[in-house]
Amino acid sequence: MFDNLHVARDGAVSIITINRPQVLNALNIPTLDELRRVILDITADRAVRAVIVTGAGDKAFVAGADINELAGQQPNESKDYARFGQHVFDLIERAGKPVIAAINGFALGGGCELAMACTLRLAAEHARLGQPEINLGLIPGFAGTQRLTRLVGRGAALELLLTGRHITADEALRIGLVNRVLPAAALLAEAQTLAAALADKPPLAARYILEAVTHGQSVPFDQAQFLEATLFGLAASTDDMREGTAAFLEKRKPVFKGA
Repeated sequence: MFDNLHVARDGAVSIITINRPQVLNALNIPTLDELRRVILDITADRAVRAVIVTGAGDKAFVAGADINELAGQQPNESKDYARFGQHVFDLIERAGKPVIAAINGFALGGGCELAMACTLRLAAEHARLGQPEINLGLIPGFAGTQRLTRLVGRGAALELLLTGRHITADEALRIGLVNRVLPAAALLAEAQTLAAALADKPPLAARYILEAVTHGQSVPFDQAQFLEATLFGLAASTDDMREGTAAFLEKRKPVFKGA
């Protein structure tokens, strides 16, 4: 049981809801720590093959960090706070299974950073995204300067970071910040449909794809190719590969077991 999260299971899909609607699901240290514990459990649970992260209510995914908590911090505390948030979001990015952000409203500051740490992002039509930290005399602290640049490119990222403006879901789709925009009423159902489809894929191959993309973008291209070839070799040695190829030749649906 958690004070700030609600965690549910739907088959092989785990659904995490940030549950602080009274403050638009703002992230404070206890919430980040609960999220850390949940992600570690999910990473270790082979029965979970895909994850959805969303926010309680219909106004916010996560509206940002808890400003009341942040305003009282000393500089050394703020650095530790940023490093802790980065650690938690790194765990999400490196969980080894697909994580879908179902952005059901405001995703600002730490909320946008949380969404960017996820594998895929689906946004409701009314969602608003942005990194408005500059308006508080701050900069993003949970890797927003880094992930935003990698997702949308240097120019678009700098415009959002330096202006602090909020963008619509449609603009976020246009610049590549989200993958799909959906009517609010259809958002969670579409996220569940996508998560179920991803959970049906071979989990080892999914993990190797995530590792190749996540680690490959931070090393020179020749090293990234070597990593890809190594992971290809590992995938080719799995029972799932043998099942997948046999099912293809036998014209039947494969049954992947993660081995």
